[in-house]
Amino acid sequence: MKLLDPTEIKGLHLLNRFIRSATWEGLADGDGACTPELVDLMVKLVKGGVGLIITGHTYVSSAGQATPWQLGLYKDSLIEGLKEMTEAVHYEGGKIILQLAHGGLMARSKLTGTAPQGPSPEKGQDNDPGRGMTVDEIEETIAAFGQAARRAKAAGFDGVQIHSAHGYLLNQFLSPAFNLREDKYGGSVENRARALLEVYHSIRRTVGRYYPILVKINSEDFVERGLILSDVIRIAALLDSAGVDAIEVSGGTFVSEQNHL
Repeated sequence: MKLLDPTEIKGLHLLNRFIRSATWEGLADGDGACTPELVDLMVKLVKGGVGLIITGHTYVSSAGQATPWQLGLYKDSLIEGLKEMTEAVHYEGGKIILQLAHGGLMARSKLTGTAPQGPSPEKGQDNDPGRGMTVDEIEETIAAFGQAARRAKAAGFDGVQIHSAHGYLLNQFLSPAFNLREDKYGGSVENRARALLEVYHSIRRTVGRYYPILVKINSEDFVERGLILSDVIRIAALLDSAGVDAIEVSGGTFVSEQNHL
């Protein structure tokens, strides 16, 4: 096995094993729509020889926006602009996966117009006072991931990645540092992984059995009482059993020490 050897993920053929990991580009418009600058960036990445592009985090509901000029896919009207991106990448012979995310406590109220929400009440970015989500809100967010995946497939993306790292909402559910719930979404590793697994199943029902679904997860949170490697190994086994096609491992959150990010 060599880096320049071809490979595949769930039948998605890649020319090599170089993958551009998701990075916030800050090039969408104020509504989260794709722009010519974003398309140009993706084309440059393909021409540079990368085997697979994973886009920057894309918010699945208006309450989940974490950064300005962040890509969004929370409504159908955003599909057409993203078709230009996928068509340009495919024309150059590349493959591209859309990363789906919800900021949770990292969502900014000045962008969303609403208080950040997470598994438990905690302060978010900019010291925004966050609140704990109700079960109904959790279920609505899970459904929003599924609908965003439907839109991604309609826009021509070759797959989706669920962002469950870096202190965003699904990482918050996994992490005992952020998740203090006492219901079915908190406590044990299995309960803390429930929201992530339900997001996966929501997406799978929407896109079908042959569409690649990836997950990005922390190796550790690098915060006191945070997610640790032994828990992550158990969560990865749950994801594998559920049918997730690939797992990307990262680390750190928005409150981790800088040298761990």
